[in-house]
Amino acid sequence: MRRNLQSAERLRPVDLARGHGLSTQAVRNYEEAGILPPADRTDHGYRTYTPLHAQALRAFLALIPGHGHRAATSIMRAVNEGATEEAFRLIDESHAQLLDDRRTLQAVESALRDLEPEPADASGPGSTFIGPLAEQLGIRPATLRKWERAGLVRPGRDPLTGYRVYDEADVRDARLAHQLRRGGYLLEQIAPLIAQVRAAGGLEPLEAALGDWRGRLSARGRAMLNGAAELEAYLRKRG
Repeated sequence: MRRNLQSAERLRPVDLARGHGLSTQAVRNYEEAGILPPADRTDHGYRTYTPLHAQALRAFLALIPGHGHRAATSIMRAVNEGATEEAFRLIDESHAQLLDDRRTLQAVESALRDLEPEPADASGPGSTFIGPLAEQLGIRPATLRKWERAGLVRPGRDPLTGYRVYDEADVRDARLAHQLRRGGYLLEQIAPLIAQVRAAGGLEPLEAALGDWRGRLSARGRAMLNGAAELEAYLRKRG
């Protein structure tokens, strides 16, 4: 019969471990990492835990889905060291990152909506040179060359002239980069988004990926609420 972790006065490492599907070594590791407060010891040197440790473990495990293992560890360590303001700052950083991720998703979705098909001045089927593409976007050719150095576009070269040739995928990437730049995003922020478009095989597959992305952000937000509730319960138990 499983031991009631809330009512038990003294708990063995195995009691905490079984209650959360962990190994006893994991529980000891968490204590050594500062995630759990220090355990008492019996006369024979064995660790003994309390319901306070059980709540600390619940709080840590609840924080992980929303904040990640590293941040959850830092939050719990700060609380156990009495640095609650530092713990709150770390939590605020995670919420700020989630908000930034939401804004990035909104910017990508907005950019995709604004990408209407446009004819290209072609050097071949579906391709164009740097000048006509820059004119389409209302930017300078030097800007496209800068984007190329940042990995946002990857034009080929005409075998006869050596001029840059932008195929349909390059034009798509340039237009997406243009929309995101207009939204205030930096080149280093745009590069991984362009990489996602390429990995997805275009814009249409990316729309499904964006739906998954949106779902993950919602799950993170809800996980943060659950983590906050368990952490608040731990703070109350600590007094």
